[in-house]
Amino acid sequence: MKLLHVVGARPNFPKLAPVYRAAVKAGLAQIVVHTGQHYDDALSAVFLRDLGLPAPDVNLEVGSASHAVQTAMVMTRIEPVLDAHRPDWVVVYGDVNSTMAAAIVASKLGQRVAHVEAGLRSGDRTMPEEINRIVTDRLADLLLTPSIDANERLRAEGEPADEIVFVGNVMIDSLLYAVGLAGDPPDPGARGRPVVVTLHRPSNVDDPARLCLLARALAEVARERPVVFPVHPRTQRRLGDLGLDLGVVELREPLGYLEMIRLVRGAYAVVTDSGGLQEETTVLGVPCLTVREHTERPITLTEGTNRLVPDPRDLPDAVRAAGGRAGSRQLAGWDGHAGERIIRALIHHS
Repeated sequence: MKLLHVVGARPNFPKLAPVYRAAVKAGLAQIVVHTGQHYDDALSAVFLRDLGLPAPDVNLEVGSASHAVQTAMVMTRIEPVLDAHRPDWVVVYGDVNSTMAAAIVASKLGQRVAHVEAGLRSGDRTMPEEINRIVTDRLADLLLTPSIDANERLRAEGEPADEIVFVGNVMIDSLLYAVGLAGDPPDPGARGRPVVVTLHRPSNVDDPARLCLLARALAEVARERPVVFPVHPRTQRRLGDLGLDLGVVELREPLGYLEMIRLVRGAYAVVTDSGGLQEETTVLGVPCLTVREHTERPITLTEGTNRLVPDPRDLPDAVRAAGGRAGSRQLAGWDGHAGERIIRALIHHS
């Protein structure tokens, strides 16, 4: 049996790694296609190294562009790759443009698509990722879900029950793999454990008025305790364009996977708009404040440590109320074995 994995952006790599390792143990043939949606070392290659993955077999080198252009480039460049390799399964991950583009092309070629992290919904179609999730799930032949609520959602949307398989959360597989490698958190210093920040979504960083509010809120938080902000390249550009002053916030270059896990483990709280961090903080027992109106991971709200903070002006009070520790949650399927269950499902449905 041959698998062809399609990844393209930083969040995809921790999802790929457990599946790839489980497929190696099962003796399956594998091809990894990197679309190049995230193309610099800080956003892709360093993650591959940290997760013990080999270099991709194919790199489409798509690079940065608008959603439409990027999706079109992935589609045109991946078609001959899929046609040449003719895998038993095209395995796509998460909700980035590369995921949807690959699913469309594979479906038109008559190749079966398995979607890892199927069934997640925010209910907010202004998010490009929400469109990608819906389209990918409609086309996929096998829907591999990270949580029970995702199964229920897919059934409510009319997906056949025999195409839905609860496998658990591969992000947590990678987290548990990385915790031992990452080492102990850094010494908190005299001012205490830091607030760790990641912000990259267009809804936060492409709106000048909202980004100004976020900058003011983070500067206020930093007057009370350390704030460490590894800055995504798009966010760095927007901050520079607006000449925003974040006070004593410590701005850093993007961190590798192991560095980021180490930093988050020692955090007082995390302020983010990332999906993956909402899950990772739930397991690590670190309070998470998600600067969005909706989340595609509602299970982190009901059973985890996550809280939505739609108005940036509420962030300082939310950080004060976070309390520094939230208690780790052990959710069904978040046990470090999701990758193995995915491989079993792919073999069973072949």
